[in-house]
Amino acid sequence: MSEKNILITNDDGIDSNGLARLAEVAKNFGKVWVIAPDGQRSATSHKIAIREPIDIYKVDFPVDGVEAYKMTGTPADCVRIGVPNIVKGKTDIVLSGINYGYNSGLDIQYSGTVGAAMEAASMGIHAIALSEAANEMHEVTDFYLSPVLSSMINYKLGFNQIWNVNFPGCTMSGFRGILPERKVADIGLFIDKYVEEKLSDGGTRVTISNECVKDAPDGTDLRALLDGYISISRLMNISNR
Repeated sequence: MSEKNILITNDDGIDSNGLARLAEVAKNFGKVWVIAPDGQRSATSHKIAIREPIDIYKVDFPVDGVEAYKMTGTPADCVRIGVPNIVKGKTDIVLSGINYGYNSGLDIQYSGTVGAAMEAASMGIHAIALSEAANEMHEVTDFYLSPVLSSMINYKLGFNQIWNVNFPGCTMSGFRGILPERKVADIGLFIDKYVEEKLSDGGTRVTISNECVKDAPDGTDLRALLDGYISISRLMNISNR
C-alpha cells in the first residue's frame, strides 16, 4: 500500500504548539504537509477569501521531514488551495488542529478548526478536527493522540462528514476514558456576559466576556469533557445526500 498524503492545518497559526505536536505524531501515518495561517484565525468558521489575493510562503518547521507553508488566508483557504496546489499527489487525509480550546457544543459553528475539516470533507477527503482544553495540561492529548489517530484515520465516514475529537484538560489521574459517537451539546462551553457603555459620539460599546458552564446534558460531547473523557463526535456538513 502506498504512503498516505496528509495535509495538516489549524486556526491558531503556523507557530502553534498544537500544530507541531500533531505533525510529529502524524508522520507515523504518512507523508505530512503543513499548510497553516500566518497568524491567529480562531472563530473564522468556514470563511474563505473571495476577490482578494492569498500570499503563500514556505517556512522552516520544528518537525523534521515536514514540508511547511504559511498563508494569509483562513484555515479553509489552506485546504482549498493546499490540496490542488501544494500537496504532491492525492491528499488522503486532512487533520485540523490541535486547537487550543474545545470545539464542542454550539461553539463548533464558529470554529476555524472545524471549518477547515469541513472544507476537506466537501472535497471528498477524510478529515478529522482535533482540539484540547485551553490550558497547559497536554498529558491526555499526548498519550492518546497516536492511538486515536490510528483508529480514526481508516474509519470511514459518509459524504460530507468529519470526525471531531476533543481531549480533556485534565491529568492522567483524572482521565476516565474515551467516549465515541457523542451528540453535540445544544449549549456552548461559555455563557456570555455583556457590559454596555455609552460613547461620547452617541454610540454604544458592548464588551463581551464569558464564564465556563459547569453542567451539560448527558451523552453529549461537552458532558464527556467536563467529566474527564475524550469526546469523539461525527459532524455533518451541508449536504442533500
